[in-house]
Amino acid sequence: MSQFRRYCLVSIGLLISSGWVQAQPPPPAQVMLIGTFHFNDPGQDAVKTKSLDVTAAQSQRYLEVLTNRIASEFRPTRILLEYAEADDELLNGRYRQYVDGDFELRVNEIYQLGFRIAADSGLERIEPFDHREIEWRAEAMLDYARANDPAALETYEARIAQITASMQADQDTLTLRQLLKKHNSPADFAANKALYIQTNDIGAGDGYSGADAAASWWHRNFRMYANVQKAAQPGERVLVIAGAGHVAILADLLALDPERAAVDVRPLL
Repeated sequence: MSQFRRYCLVSIGLLISSGWVQAQPPPPAQVMLIGTFHFNDPGQDAVKTKSLDVTAAQSQRYLEVLTNRIASEFRPTRILLEYAEADDELLNGRYRQYVDGDFELRVNEIYQLGFRIAADSGLERIEPFDHREIEWRAEAMLDYARANDPAALETYEARIAQITASMQADQDTLTLRQLLKKHNSPADFAANKALYIQTNDIGAGDGYSGADAAASWWHRNFRMYANVQKAAQPGERVLVIAGAGHVAILADLLALDPERAAVDVRPLL
């Protein structure tokens, strides 16, 4: 061994022993968002539709391919689903039954997407990230419009009717793949957020009920994103599945987050 090489090896050894050469930190967390429609619409939103039957053979075949693809290509280490902490024990009990072959998947995206991907990924559990203490507080806005701005109320109701008709037409004519691709597109994200901006000026200068209603929706989603941040620590690959109305805002927050990297789900759809 040459004297120079011996010197280099000794120098490297000294650097390691002194702590100058440290292990590389884990990479930033990767976060993949999936926006969905409600597979079994509970009728709790302003827009109510009859959903596509995801139990039909064509949809089930697509779900099997999609969930396996996400599990094998993204390889999530954690999966966050749109349910409350209070339901965690119940849903994880059902998830364990599903893994054991003792639970038939129900018509809900938590089961049809979340359970399948978690099982295909070999995960021991699923996790909640919803926050329901703050909902879209539109009552004061609508009350104000009824009493003081009937034109604004008429415009709002016409928009809801138009959105409902358009979404129902999609449910009636598009495949599950086409629906998921649409719900995860930038255009759909923009349309989801536009309604809140279009009602933002109701009560402007007189209580600001429209702005407060819009702020309540963003407030809820900020809290939901805080739960994503808590889970998405360095080195994790976190899959987040929620209604497209939530994901439209979560995607904006993720894009602004310097400590987490967004992974686009669209190539996998």
